[in-house]
Amino acid sequence: MGKIILDVSDVQMRFGGLMALSDINLQIEEGKTHAIIGPNGAGKSTLLNVCVGRLQPNHGTVMFEGTTLTGKTPYEINQVGVARVFQTPEIFPELTILQNVMVPAFAKRDGTFRFNAGGSLFGERQIREEAEHVLEDLGLTEQRHHVAGSLSRGDKRRLELAMCLVQHPRLLLLDEPTAGMSRADTNRTIEILKRIKERGMTKVIIEHDMHVVFSLADKISVLAQGRIIAEGAPDDVRGNPKVQEAYLGGAHL
Repeated sequence: MGKIILDVSDVQMRFGGLMALSDINLQIEEGKTHAIIGPNGAGKSTLLNVCVGRLQPNHGTVMFEGTTLTGKTPYEINQVGVARVFQTPEIFPELTILQNVMVPAFAKRDGTFRFNAGGSLFGERQIREEAEHVLEDLGLTEQRHHVAGSLSRGDKRRLELAMCLVQHPRLLLLDEPTAGMSRADTNRTIEILKRIKERGMTKVIIEHDMHVVFSLADKISVLAQGRIIAEGAPDDVRGNPKVQEAYLGGAHL
C-alpha cells in the first residue's frame, strides 16, 4: 500500500436514536480512486459530510495528511486541500460560468472572496486565465459567458467540478458525480475523471452507477446500514456474496 492521504478512524455518527455510521475505518491511498457504494440510506453521503466538516461525528477522527480534520469548519478543510462535488450542484446561478470558476480561485488564493458592485475583481488576468484553462479542460469554453443557471444538469455537474479543480485540491470527494446525466454525459465525465487521475489527484467517489464505479475505481468500500461490510479491488467486490445480497438483493454486479 502507498501513502495514506485520508484516514478515517472509528467514526460513529448518530441522529437521535439512529446510528448512521458505526465504527467506520477507511484509508484512502494517495493518487488512487476509491469508490464508496451501497444501497440508499447506507450512510455514504453522511460519511462525506463528516470528512468535509458539515457534520461532526459523535466519536472517532478524520485525518488528512497528518492534519486532524475533525472539529474544523468546511472552509478550513477546503483550505488545506480537500474539495467536494455535491449530489446537487452548488453553483452561483446568476453568474456566468467563467465567473463561477473565478470565485473559488479567488477564495483559495486570498482566503476569502467578497463581491463588489463594480465587478472589478472579475477582470483580474491571472485568475481569469486559470479559470479559462480549467473550463477548456472540461469542454466548457464555448459556454463560458453563459449564465450558469441556464445550463443543463450535466453541464452544471461539470461546472461544479471545474469550481473544485481550479482550487488545485489534493483530495477530491465526489457525491454521485453522474446522477441524472445521459449516458453520453456520463461517459464524458468518466473520461474527464480518468484524465484527472493521470495527473495524480486522489479521489473518493460515491456512485450508484456500476458502469462508472468499475470504470474508475482502484478500490471499493461497501457500506450497508452504516457499516463497511466489504472492501477490496473491484473484481473482489463484484463477486462478494455479501455485497450482492446487501446492495442488489442477490443480483450479480
